[in-house]
Amino acid sequence: MRNTKRYPVKDTNSLWQVYKTVSFWKVLKNVIVILIGRYIPFFGLKNGLYRKLLKMEVGKHTAFAFMVMVDIMFPEKIKIGDNSIIGYNSTILAHEYLINEYRVGEVHIGSEVMIGANSTILPGITIGDNAVIAAGTVVHKNVEAGTFVGGNPMRVIYTKEEMDKRKQQHH
Repeated sequence: MRNTKRYPVKDTNSLWQVYKTVSFWKVLKNVIVILIGRYIPFFGLKNGLYRKLLKMEVGKHTAFAFMVMVDIMFPEKIKIGDNSIIGYNSTILAHEYLINEYRVGEVHIGSEVMIGANSTILPGITIGDNAVIAAGTVVHKNVEAGTFVGGNPMRVIYTKEEMDKRKQQHH
């Protein structure tokens, strides 16, 4: 289950009211930092920008591939462990704006997690250590540590036990 907090709105849809939710200047700064980060090929510099300017928790040796899109409204709600890879053109969301409400939730991505290209992580999600997310997956619910998931809708491809068994067979 996703862990998000709901905020009801009245009159117009929640996105129309976005600057009642978050400062225009914060969003502008975040957009500039994220656009630079999407193109910078230097992981250390990119992680430093995300840590200092977006207030994200980014672990040691974590790599954001080319064109990764992090949440522009609430990037400070994204926490990623050590030595993880966020694949090409993936998106990590910490908010969602709906017609009658908006929702905000922290995203926790563990250490040594592999997120395949073009994946989308929805708000309020926890992905455990050593999990593998197949390319193109929409992560709409929590992922247990060591599990391999994929698809849309996302499903478990291999449990942690099956992954451990496969690793032993290849060594």
